[in-house]
Formats: sequence, C-alpha cells, structure tokens
Amino acid sequence: MPSSDFLRRGAGVFVAGAALAACSIWVETPDDRRETPSAEVPAAELDLADFEIVDLTHTFGPETIYWPTDTAGFRLDELAFGETEAGYFYSAYTLATAEHGGTHIDAPIHFHEGGGDVASIPLERLMGPAVVIDITAQAAADADYRLTADDIEAHEAEHGEIAPGSIILLRTGWSARWPDALAYLGDDTPGDASNLHFPSYGEEAARLLVEGRGAAVLGIDAASIDYGPSTDFIVHQVAAAAGVPSLENLTNVDRLPARGATVIALPMKISGGSGGPLRAVALVPVSEGSDEP
Repeated sequence: MPSSDFLRRGAGVFVAGAALAACSIWVETPDDRRETPSAEVPAAELDLADFEIVDLTHTFGPETIYWPTDTAGFRLDELAFGETEAGYFYSAYTLATAEHGGTHIDAPIHFHEGGGDVASIPLERLMGPAVVIDITAQAAADADYRLTADDIEAHEAEHGEIAPGSIILLRTGWSARWPDALAYLGDDTPGDASNLHFPSYGEEAARLLVEGRGAAVLGIDAASIDYGPSTDFIVHQVAAAAGVPSLENLTNVDRLPARGATVIALPMKISGGSGGPLRAVALVPVSEGSDEP
C-alpha cells in the first residue's frame, strides 16, 4: 500500500470543492517540500493552462477491442431520440459492456481471491506521478517481448530511481495498431485467446516494480499486463496479490515524458466489479525544464 502522501512526490495533490470548480488543482511545490515539514506545507494553486492534458483513453464504440473470449462487444441501444410531446429534444440510451474491454482497469479481485473490487480501490492509488518506461524498440523486434529488470535499471540509470507510489506506464507502441484486432492482439479469432501475440511486463520486472519499488499501479498501451502467449497470467497474480490495480489498453502514452506527468485514472465505481471502463488522462507540464518524451 503506497503512502497517502505519494502525490506530493509527483506533480500534484488534488482537492475537491472550490478549487476544482474553478478548474484548478492544488499542488505542493518542490521548494515547499524541501523547506517545510509535511504537516505545515503551504499549498500553491496550479493553473491547468500550465499543462497539456493528454487523453489516455480509447473511445468506446463498435470498434472497441475486447479480450477474445468476450464476444458480445460494446452495445449502445437507443431508448429515445427526438422531439418529445412537450416540444423539447431528448435522447437516452442503454449500454452494455464487459468489464475488461477497451481502456479499462483491473481490480485486485480479478486475480486474487479476497482482493479489493473496483469500488474499493483507494483514490490515492489512481492519481499520481507517472513513470513511463519505453520498450518500443524491443517490442518492434519481438512482438512477445517482456519487460525485464535490466530494462527498469536502464531506465533508472537515466531518470533516477522509481519512487514509491508511482503509476507505471509501459510504452510498447501497440496502441498505434488500434482498432485493428488482428494487428493489436496477434489473432482475431472470436472466442479463442490461445494464439495472442503482444508485448508486456515480465514477472521479474513486475516483482521489482510492485515489491521492490512500491508501484501504485501498472499500466500499458497494449491488451494486458501479461504478454500475449501467457497462460498463467503471472504478472496479474503478482500485482493483484499486492493490491495493485492495472490499466490496460491505454493510448497516447507516447505523448508523455519519462518523468514529470501526473496521471488521473478513474474507473466506473462498480460494487463487486473485477474491472471496469476507465477514463484516464495525464497532465504534462508545459513549462520550461519539463522532462521531454
């Protein structure tokens, strides 16, 4: 479990109320952190105009990619559309979707008996500093590539050690293949998940991030935090056992720097849910000195 103050190590500490209504967030500045005890840190208002807001979410619709065993896909059925008898326009729909399709979250209960459901994931896990690890070159050479501990250490040698409470985003380049299911999954046979090919995390790397670095979340711009040919889903098991949720089928991760962005990843609050549709965004500082992608 990450410390409740991990947001202070990244770009922002978020508060509700008037600040949000005014389209602003409150953050602790680096100078404040160095000079003032945490209990007495003054807040500094941060204008959203100082950030590029990057949408990390694929649109849900007829082209949304689901795990091959979820064959129903996405449905949006019209209940009403048009002018009412009272003379005003009105539209309403009913929607149906599997938990684990499109850009979505996996709750710990997805792969750990007794793990928390979507509704119980602490909000502080879902808002925090992003760490983007780039394996696009390795994935281009090997569709079944898995992130290694050496990859993480190489990233840290360049950008510094990963801080506890970080939201890890693995950049594979696979989101550029969306919504071509064959290119994205490696196989588009309905109902069959036995011949998939795409890159992801390796077990050793996942353990290092979750157990060694205290990552709050594992995310990826591909279909799963386990690579395509996986049959034991060991990375899911490692993350879920530690109470770490995962974000899958992200997009636009290539628009984020290796360090310096803040992720906000809020799913539907589904009681008992093992996962659910997700709207994830990142705030990327546009001021001088920000880390470039």
